[in-house]
Amino acid sequence: MYNPDGLKIITKNDPTLRQKSKKISDVGDPKIQDTIKNMIKTLKLNNGIGLAAPQIGKLIRLFVIELDYKLYVIINPEIKHISKDRIAMEEGCLSFPGIFYQIIRNKKITIKYIDQFGQKQTLKAKGILARAIQHEIDHLDGVLFIDKKDAK
Repeated sequence: MYNPDGLKIITKNDPTLRQKSKKISDVGDPKIQDTIKNMIKTLKLNNGIGLAAPQIGKLIRLFVIELDYKLYVIINPEIKHISKDRIAMEEGCLSFPGIFYQIIRNKKITIKYIDQFGQKQTLKAKGILARAIQHEIDHLDGVLFIDKKDAK
């Protein structure tokens, strides 16, 4: 059921953050739709850019991003292309409040995914959006930004 107060975000020591998420088979399932609504609310309440389902304890391939007043609901993302050009920028995470590191990520990414209405989509992203997508896909794979802090 939709929670207007948002969801609890799990933090750094929770083992759920290290597990790989499973694909969603029925986007129209009311539980999935409630999860999406709750994640959007939670993202806004916490002033985040992105939030992945594992961060609220659900091991499903779903994340939400809000950037420049545009909302993205990404379900079952698949990376189709990733640029070779990389850049380091400061990154944080709602599961690691107050912690920021310089993280190297690819500048551009193209993904295929399903939106909250069950429609197949393709998204080409660059800049902060590309970075946020990579960060959230890492969450779906049980990889945390702190794992990449010393990568070259």
